[in-house]
Amino acid sequence: MYSQLTEEMSTPSDIAKLKMLKESEPLQHAWDEWVKGRDALQETSELLSDPDPSMRALATEEYTSLTDHLNTTVTQTFPQLLVPPSTTVQLGALMELKSGVGGSESSLFLADMLRMYQRLANASRWKAHIVSKNDLETGGIKDAVVEIKGEGAYDALRWESGVHRVQRVPATEASGRVHTSTVAVVVLPLMEETDGQNDELFSMDEIRIEVMRARGAGGQHVNKTESAVRLTHIPTGVTVSMQDERSQHQNKRRAFQVLRSRLMDRKLTREIEERRATRLNLVRTADRSEKIRTYNYAQDRVTDHRIGLTLMNLTGIMEGGGLQDILDGLKKNHEEEVMEDMLSSA
Repeated sequence: MYSQLTEEMSTPSDIAKLKMLKESEPLQHAWDEWVKGRDALQETSELLSDPDPSMRALATEEYTSLTDHLNTTVTQTFPQLLVPPSTTVQLGALMELKSGVGGSESSLFLADMLRMYQRLANASRWKAHIVSKNDLETGGIKDAVVEIKGEGAYDALRWESGVHRVQRVPATEASGRVHTSTVAVVVLPLMEETDGQNDELFSMDEIRIEVMRARGAGGQHVNKTESAVRLTHIPTGVTVSMQDERSQHQNKRRAFQVLRSRLMDRKLTREIEERRATRLNLVRTADRSEKIRTYNYAQDRVTDHRIGLTLMNLTGIMEGGGLQDILDGLKKNHEEEVMEDMLSSA
């Protein structure tokens, strides 16, 4: 049948149908394998009560193997084939970290988190580059922006957006009392100047550009030239200020990069909310004001509250490698939500 369709198809409509058939081949193969395994399981189950002990033992072993294979197909293979391919898989991530409640302890934990994401990037063969960082004289970091470039970086890290809570005893706490502090993380899609999607995000007549003298650390350069740049996207009111680079040109380039990322993030978030308008309980996954994770040092425990996952491996997670287990769980949860959306709208 497939060969006949290939030979006879010639119109645009036919070619589209052929493309759909080609794309559905992996799913058809997985379904055929699942049906084959299901039938084999039914046959094997009849042998579990065989009078021959050796036959029962072989049947039990085969039954366990087939059951594991079918469960893997249902929980992993089918979701991977049914979930539409990501449209942002090529994008890197622009991460903004800001200290929250907790004073200096919050800033110290922000520094720990920044190292965690840098180590994760190295382990994942991504490239991490700190765009800006506001160090405090008392130690720690008040806020930071880091670029993480590499395929799949944004798709993996976008679920890190939200409030991260840490519970631990500060080094300066003489009584040993546990303090609770927070760090807010925002993950944006990293939009490069050459990305084709830039044109649809804004037009230059929608941008107000202002230049001013830089403030803060910088030696003799400060207040000598108008190197700082502020961009405002008039339709949305989104504002980006940049003064970390030495020249107005560099600051303008950085500011436009951040603006593109923020506008792309708004676009993606709006699409998520529109798709899930009938499933309000899922919209909260994009709510950056929500406490998403707790790092408890006394119990060596990290809990992601969105998926109810608790890992007793805080040190491994802060070293970057263990964080991958949480990201994998969040990815699996996302795929399940997408499948539920598809089924509910079918």
